[in-house]
Amino acid sequence: MAFKGVPSRSARQLGTTIAAAAGTALSERIVMSDQTAPSHGDEDQQRDRQSSAGDSGRAASGQNGANDRSTKNDNGSKNDKDSNNGNGKDEKDGKDANGSGKNKSKKPLIILAVVAVILLIGAFIWWFATRNQVTTDDAYTDGNAITIAPQVSGYVVQLAINDNVYVHKGELLVVIDKREYQAQVDAAQAQLGLAQAQLNAAQVQLDIARVQYPAQYLQAKAQTSSAEANLKQAQAAYVRQHAVDQRATSQQNIDTADAQQQTARASVQQAQAQQQTASLVPQQIRQTEATVEERRQQVQQAEAQLEQARLNLSYCEVRAPSDGWVTRRNVQYGSFLQAGVSLFSIVTPDVWVTANFKESQLERMRPGDKVNVEVDAYPKLELHGHIDSVQLGSGSVFSAFPAENATGNFVKIVQRVPVKIVIDDGMPRDQPLGLGLSVSPKVFLK
Repeated sequence: MAFKGVPSRSARQLGTTIAAAAGTALSERIVMSDQTAPSHGDEDQQRDRQSSAGDSGRAASGQNGANDRSTKNDNGSKNDKDSNNGNGKDEKDGKDANGSGKNKSKKPLIILAVVAVILLIGAFIWWFATRNQVTTDDAYTDGNAITIAPQVSGYVVQLAINDNVYVHKGELLVVIDKREYQAQVDAAQAQLGLAQAQLNAAQVQLDIARVQYPAQYLQAKAQTSSAEANLKQAQAAYVRQHAVDQRATSQQNIDTADAQQQTARASVQQAQAQQQTASLVPQQIRQTEATVEERRQQVQQAEAQLEQARLNLSYCEVRAPSDGWVTRRNVQYGSFLQAGVSLFSIVTPDVWVTANFKESQLERMRPGDKVNVEVDAYPKLELHGHIDSVQLGSGSVFSAFPAENATGNFVKIVQRVPVKIVIDDGMPRDQPLGLGLSVSPKVFLK
């Protein structure tokens, strides 16, 4: 799959193909020149063979000269003719050798010129095809690795998973002994029942107070009125005793009237005090209402404790929070688990690429640019995606120990910036990518 506006793979490889063809043609030309060009050693051997042939002919003619003079003369003339022909042939071969030497000296220059032109054309095609591409080898697959840890402590009584298996969200993974947490639930339920009973009793007391306290106030008020009436009657009797002639009454009657007056006055004071106490009806009712509210809060506290106990009981079952693959399993059947200690990790299917590009490569790079990704682990696999975001800071800035150059000891280093690449298609379902795999992204700049 090739993106629109992006050179195809055959166009990008054309420059490399032309350069290889030029090198092959140059090698063939050199081999052919070596095979066709005559050597000086061959010419010397030919001349030696001609000289030896002439010497043997003259020796044969001298040996047979005594027997046949006419034959000697004929042979002599023939040898002279052959000698003349041989000299002419040598001169001709020398001229041909000089001509071939000149041609041989021109051939390498022509071949080099042709190869140089072909290489320039190939380099131009390669530059044209890759001028809008940015690549890096400092890139790795990345994703979400969810760490699974128990929220309660206890012994493992059931282990439902193995290493590197695929699990679904909500699937049961580990079961911790529940007996202790079930007992906590039962105790919390009992405490909630007690608090609810106390709340009910306080509510009854409030209902009683709302009726009783106003009645007590009315009763105290009536007693005050009765005491005041008795006081008036005692005062009238006391006045009559003092108004009567002393001879018509006795001292005892006078003392009795005086005592009754004092008693009536004390009864009035007591009734008034009781009335004043009974007059605090609103405050007394509010006090009872506060008691009811306190009991209600105790009920809510007991409910919260029961809910926490139930949560702890539910935490005994560790379930998968998301779909993914189980990795780095660190739990065995019967092990005692501490709350918060990692058991394993779940790698989600969502995988992206984190590529660390040089800062000099970011000038034209923008979110949304198309990307082809090659995976080292799967050479035949090619993924297609786009740039999701560019980190606002180099990788060294967010490292655990950022580099700090002392004054006078500065060395400029090209920084690398993490770029997140989201994979759109090409991801095989039956061949999931692990985290941390080396990849080679190629960004097509707009």
